[in-house]
Amino acid sequence: MKNNTTSVFSGLQWWKWLCIVLLFYTFYQGLMIEVPRMAILHETIRNLFFHVTMWFSMIIMMFASLVYGIRYLSSNDIKFDIKASESAYTGVFLGILGLATGSLWAKYTWGAWWVNDAKLNGAAAAMLVYFAYIILRGSIDDEHKRAKLASVYGIFAFTMMLVFIMILPRLTDSLHPGNGGNPGFSNYDLDSKMRTVFYPAVIGWALLATWITEINVRIKVLKNKSEE
Repeated sequence: MKNNTTSVFSGLQWWKWLCIVLLFYTFYQGLMIEVPRMAILHETIRNLFFHVTMWFSMIIMMFASLVYGIRYLSSNDIKFDIKASESAYTGVFLGILGLATGSLWAKYTWGAWWVNDAKLNGAAAAMLVYFAYIILRGSIDDEHKRAKLASVYGIFAFTMMLVFIMILPRLTDSLHPGNGGNPGFSNYDLDSKMRTVFYPAVIGWALLATWITEINVRIKVLKNKSEE
């Protein structure tokens, strides 16, 4: 019994335990910690620990997809294409969650589920670009042809995502903090308590995204082996 218990704990890498601890900490502290009483935002500022951190994790996964795609192009090793595709799928999942939490936040701060905001529209456009990535992968049967086209498109998709969610909102008017002349959270939020939750939340969501991707990669590899 002792050996079985030991094998279970040793089989779960330390970073997975860290992920569980950080996300539990994020949910508990994110809901219980005292937050600044700011105009318009009020208690909805707690969504910073979820909405924004999910987007950070999405960008990390899309960057991972880009790197793996480039590695496939340089090596022609299909394992890198599998990692690239699964990283992108996880990124899209986080992006959808980000849009959902952002829409909820908009409803209680700006009075509508969706407003004509540069960053909101850019985020939606970025998701459409990656939806096209998914469609492209599903429309080609040949494994290596699909991998090459997807890897090249992945470079374009990541570039467009950065343009849509980081560059354009800073050049036009936007309701989001840090864009369109608005100060960022760090400039007008003087409560350092929020930082004690925000940064662990970024790490926790990123680790969860990595965990999900790792599982999906293993499933895809096993599926390919069974088909062979």
